[in-house]
Amino acid sequence: MTIDVWLQAVVADAHRRGLPDLAALLESLARSTAALRRADFADRADVPPPPASGPGKE
Repeated sequence: MTIDVWLQAVVADAHRRGLPDLAALLESLARSTAALRRADFADRADVPPPPASGPGKE
């Protein structure tokens, strides 16, 4: 199931239940979920980050 298909289904359900204000929250959740899925989470939690470099860093 894609985010778009899910969003259409839950917004329609919210309207059927008489909760039209819920649609804006669901759309925000869908946008946030899509952004998280597109994010590059290449950092590994089990490897320490490299030392910081730049002005004031040794």
